[in-house]
Amino acid sequence: MRPGPLLARIGDKLGALGSLVSAAGCAICFPALASLGAAVGLGFLQQWEPLLLRTLLPLFAGLALAANLLGGFYHRRWHRAALGMLGPVLLLLSLYPWFDYSWSSTVTYGALALMVAVALWDLRFPPKRRCDVQPKE
Repeated sequence: MRPGPLLARIGDKLGALGSLVSAAGCAICFPALASLGAAVGLGFLQQWEPLLLRTLLPLFAGLALAANLLGGFYHRRWHRAALGMLGPVLLLLSLYPWFDYSWSSTVTYGALALMVAVALWDLRFPPKRRCDVQPKE
């Protein structure tokens, strides 16, 4: 397998998992995820909350966004790529321009859930490359 498809295949899962773990370490911003994270042993991440929220969460969301964009170019399945890019875009919007609104945490939880759902869907039903040229009969 070439590096481009491999990065697209692994990158969105790594981005979704990293975003989820980063959000689980931020008890002040995401109390529901922090309690889930503490239940599975991620309570030690609370000491690095500023790093997780300001650096790693946007970095992992950007990785998932780039991997889905790359996967869209490679597989030419734009509906999958658009659905895969919707979660990271909503997450980045909820972290920066919409952060002061009361509903931004709901958007953040929804974006994280969408990222995980798309990553699981991609694991279960991996995309096949769609060719533009039809074979001759």
